[in-house]
Amino acid sequence: MRKLVYFIGVSIDGVIAGPAGEAEFYPLNPEMVAHVRAEFPETMPTHIRPHIGIAASTPNKRYDTVIMGRGTYQVPLDEGNPNPFAHLRQYVVSRSLTGAGPAVTVVPGDPLALARRLKAEEGGLDIWLCGGGTLAGQLLPEIDELVVKSYPVVAGGGRPMFDGGFSPRAFTPVEVLPFGHGGTITTYRPVQ
Repeated sequence: MRKLVYFIGVSIDGVIAGPAGEAEFYPLNPEMVAHVRAEFPETMPTHIRPHIGIAASTPNKRYDTVIMGRGTYQVPLDEGNPNPFAHLRQYVVSRSLTGAGPAVTVVPGDPLALARRLKAEEGGLDIWLCGGGTLAGQLLPEIDELVVKSYPVVAGGGRPMFDGGFSPRAFTPVEVLPFGHGGTITTYRPVQ
């Protein structure tokens, strides 16, 4: 069965984006960027892949599908890019979105049903939950893995990694990769 993986960048205080969607405050580290480019190439938007050495013919390594919330999708949409991950099947969970790109499937209904249906598909790679925090909160029962890029910065406010009702779920770290700037990439799996 395919896994739903929440691959996300986060500040020390658990913020994935500023109040207006800002993410430029994360301190970049060439070593971490190179690791993400090599190990998670499909998380790079299609339009920048050729500029960072990822050829259009590069096969997807981990994910073949992406699920985004409305706020996450709105950022590329506002930049004139209605098809940000053309190399993946793209789903946006939203009850109000109109005008999505032709290669993007808008899902106005239950995100849990979407995740369960996609996870049950035969074959294929895993499913990337791109964000945001409200959608992650709704999908928490279906998340099979967290890959958290932690940056050594405090945001002081903004959009949390998970947003929703109080519903604790235990995870355990299975891999921690430290980087020279003090950031880490930690992979967590649910405690069984």
